[in-house]
Amino acid sequence: MPACITVRALAIPAPVVTQLDLHSGLRALGYSEFRPGQERAVETLLAHKRLLYVAPTGGGKSLVYQLPAMLLPGTTLVVSPLIALMQDQVTQLVARGVAATFLASTIGGEELDKRLRAAAGGEIRVLYVAPERLSNSSFRRLLSGLQCPLVAVDEAHCISEWGHDFRPEYMQIGALLSQLPQARVLACTATATPIVRDEIIARLGLASDTPQIVHGFARPNLVLRAAEVVSGRDSDARVDELLHEALGSPQAPHGSAIVYSPTRAGTSEEAARLSKGGWKAGYYHAGLDGAQREQTQRRFMERELDVIVATNAFGMGIDRSDVRAVVHLAPPASVEAYYQEVGRAGRDGERAYGLLLTSASDMPLRRRLIEGGSDGEAVDAAVVEHKWGLFLELMRWIEGGSCRHDAILRYFGDQEEALGGCGQCDVCVSLAQRGPELQPDLQLVVRKALSGVARVHGRFGMTAAVKLLKGAKDPRLERTGLDAVRTFGVLGSESEEWLTRLLRRMVTAGWILFSGDDRPVILLTETGRGVMEGRVTPELLLPDRSLVVAKSGRRTTRPRAAAAAAVAQRVAGAPRSWSSEPTLERTPEASAGMLDDATLELFEALRAHRLAVAREQAVPPYVVASDRTLRDIARLRPRNQDELLGAHGMGPVKVARYGQGLLSVVLGEAAVSA
Repeated sequence: MPACITVRALAIPAPVVTQLDLHSGLRALGYSEFRPGQERAVETLLAHKRLLYVAPTGGGKSLVYQLPAMLLPGTTLVVSPLIALMQDQVTQLVARGVAATFLASTIGGEELDKRLRAAAGGEIRVLYVAPERLSNSSFRRLLSGLQCPLVAVDEAHCISEWGHDFRPEYMQIGALLSQLPQARVLACTATATPIVRDEIIARLGLASDTPQIVHGFARPNLVLRAAEVVSGRDSDARVDELLHEALGSPQAPHGSAIVYSPTRAGTSEEAARLSKGGWKAGYYHAGLDGAQREQTQRRFMERELDVIVATNAFGMGIDRSDVRAVVHLAPPASVEAYYQEVGRAGRDGERAYGLLLTSASDMPLRRRLIEGGSDGEAVDAAVVEHKWGLFLELMRWIEGGSCRHDAILRYFGDQEEALGGCGQCDVCVSLAQRGPELQPDLQLVVRKALSGVARVHGRFGMTAAVKLLKGAKDPRLERTGLDAVRTFGVLGSESEEWLTRLLRRMVTAGWILFSGDDRPVILLTETGRGVMEGRVTPELLLPDRSLVVAKSGRRTTRPRAAAAAAVAQRVAGAPRSWSSEPTLERTPEASAGMLDDATLELFEALRAHRLAVAREQAVPPYVVASDRTLRDIARLRPRNQDELLGAHGMGPVKVARYGQGLLSVVLGEAAVSA
């Protein structure tokens, strides 16, 4: 029989699905009501036949295709990258009376033939397959005879080169869909950056006006915190403190925790340390053999372990509801990676904690890892720029000055669920106890700091720049005569720790950059030079001078009792007392996504233009412009090509190639042609 990819697709009648059908199907699947956003997503998919649905891990994406599969005639095809996830979902569907199965390489030949025959005979309502299966000849023969009302692409970010887990096998899905024009298409992902969403739509061959729903990212039960540590002892103390706060004592813990380590060696070391402290701790990373990984995961799921220390290889498919804390010993690669990992805490809706630790070495180390690649070969400059930009977005979030939850919701474009301040993250607690911070010396301090960076530009790293600004003795400065320049000691009244924090914020602002060798040097960017020379107004929240690290390595400040009590009241669900509600500071654009309504509208218009140009030229959207570039253009609103050059990533070649079109979006066609 000819393959589906080269023959006709069976015509599928368009049934009318009523609200009664939706709710009857929902009850048949064992649910009494929809989660927020699910009903709207199902209705949109049925009405428009196309949908990109973005929701976090554990946000109920599977129902959005399982419910239509119950209501539409034929066999719904679900493309999913993980065998464990497919097996788990099939088990749940079968238990609810839905005819479902999956095809995977782990299934023996006789059993596989049995499942193929059942699907060919129309006995299967939901068929799960791995993307690798799409190129299998027997599967293609099966598809050519199926009535397929819906194709659901789970973990759709795998089709994007900018997603966490690019899978080249996913590239076949677009060709498959082109041969199933009658089938509805749902793409689901938890990775929601606009550039990834645009690439998903482009690679699947969907229309540019395909509805996109972003929902479910609000997790107000998570208490999010970030803290800078200055030593291993400081890090250990913070981890221990949080575990005791979240789980209680090691002898009788109420729940479990996941600790993410940036290195494989760190997983075993931290697990051994925690075991000495009385915790039942194990470790997990990709370097262990399959049997070890499976045993550790089983012990954690069966509650034989209280704490699992792991690299980011651990977590997909883990759905232990009593995870009360997720700790990151170092920043992961992006906001998406962080929120996916911290979102494994508090799946039961109860209070849980997320703690992200940072240190002064994070940024140069991440830059070196990005430029080094995974195999030691040279990495494409566009890839380096993109990955560095994603990491900077996370650092902006870490060092931002507004509610951590609202900042994440803005980043993912989920404005509808904004909390107006969660009242319990470390930023909200700090703002409640300190009030808005005034920064009258911002511009002067920033220009002085950048002048110090200009002095060491391309010669030394951040430590030397800090020593120069502080006016501290340093052999490198003395050897090169930098201890005699006017900039030496220009910020001598500030502590070295505060100056380091300031320079790190300038890195996230795009004013400072690291080169990526074993001893990273610090560079002043063109935008940074503009700020230093007074041509660009700085928009930056200065580090809090009250958060000084004492010699013991611990913060000297703690939330006041009143702030803690207010937090407890909010968490307990008590009604807000508007007379005493803290006013949260709305800072300048400290992180991605913090755009006012007009700027956000322009950013979305620029995105639409980028996607149209990418389709016309048959190139990925990132070739035209990155999200960071479009945000910069939306903020700056350039009036001509010279001003467009001031936007991040817009060099002369890009301005010549794409500038006219971008300006037409900013100014309107008439203004540009005039």
